[in-house]
Amino acid sequence: LAQPGRTLLQRVLGRQPGPRLVCADARQLPLARSAVQLVWSNLLLHWVTDPLAVFRECHRVLETGGLLMFATLGPDSLRELRAALPDHAGERVHRFIDMHDLGDALVNAGFADPVMDMQRLTLTYPDHLALIRDLRASSGTNAAKSRPKGLSGKEGWEAARGKLLQAQVDGRLPLTLELVFGHAWRAAPKQTEDGRAVIQFKK
Repeated sequence: LAQPGRTLLQRVLGRQPGPRLVCADARQLPLARSAVQLVWSNLLLHWVTDPLAVFRECHRVLETGGLLMFATLGPDSLRELRAALPDHAGERVHRFIDMHDLGDALVNAGFADPVMDMQRLTLTYPDHLALIRDLRASSGTNAAKSRPKGLSGKEGWEAARGKLLQAQVDGRLPLTLELVFGHAWRAAPKQTEDGRAVIQFKK
């Protein structure tokens, strides 16, 4: 969260403040109900086990008419790496959530008019070491609890390297990223927290 604010001294001196930052669990935001007009989430959702909990919290802190926007990674992301790495001990590449499931979670969280979109990007690397370095630099590790705990070993990595080399296009290794975009609105509530229906009368 970034929220501007100026002290009396800053106003007198004419200085503009930096953003006020909050570090918190996306499932338990330290914000009051209906406190903000916009929530923007960038590459967060694929790190949580259940996005529904995050969407419900976003719904809570948004005011009526507020907007949630997000970008995340879809299931086709890193597919070349997933196909190359040995899977006899379990999946070594993180599984990403399908955009249709995200859309369903938005509705279940109480959002209205969800819109989902997707775009695929293909990155290329000169070799498998450059690919791995890029993933490590981006903190792109497998966050699943079911991931293998041990290393693949020399034979496993050699087999993965061979499969990656077979996937080369014009001498470079491709890596797919499926970017998923979504937005939805916090509509006026249809019932109270105790389950009573809300009926609006308009002239």
